[in-house]
Amino acid sequence: MSTPACRLYLITPPRLDDLPAFAARLEAALAAGDVAALQVRLKDAPEPVIAEAVRVLGPIARAHDVALILNDDPDLAARLDCDGVHVGQSDASYAEARRRVGRDRIVGVTCHDSRHLAMEAAEQGADYVAFGAFFPTSTKDAPTRAEPEVLSVWQETMETPCVAIGGITPENARGLAAAGADFLAVSAGVWSHPAGAAAAVKALNAAIAAGLADRAGSALP
Repeated sequence: MSTPACRLYLITPPRLDDLPAFAARLEAALAAGDVAALQVRLKDAPEPVIAEAVRVLGPIARAHDVALILNDDPDLAARLDCDGVHVGQSDASYAEARRRVGRDRIVGVTCHDSRHLAMEAAEQGADYVAFGAFFPTSTKDAPTRAEPEVLSVWQETMETPCVAIGGITPENARGLAAAGADFLAVSAGVWSHPAGAAAAVKALNAAIAAGLADRAGSALP
């Protein structure tokens, strides 16, 4: 089966007060449909808490062939043997993150709504660039708002994959997939879905499929 042109990229909630319960929810979510990556994003959590989350969630992700990405901390990502790290503009630079995690791990970079930042990251070798926020989000304070056009222009001009992030739900995902996102990064849209995480993953994959059909239709002469 061919790899979809747009895939889900899940992000954990900012707190995991009941790690075993969340692990069960994650298992159900990953079993429900295609997911490319899981980012462990526990802002302000102490290192032992993050390490325990990686220890518990990592095997679940890998059992479903899902890449395990750690937010912010390249050194910790390397020590915990994560598949990669995601860095923001106020975290380690791409070059520093790459030096710390090595050549074989994924390094993704937040680029807000800026094609300039994204081009710099891509030219340096980033594995993906992330644009956002596209919609209002309660998961984090988003300093910028991005428009779907940035995805379309990026898809037409650059080869480095792009991630859309920020307030994405099954109801608004279709347009971002159609616009050109290679990945849709979703947190609350899955974990706070009223029908549960598994239902959210199914609905998001259906929205992605519809968006990719829209993208293919718009490319026809």
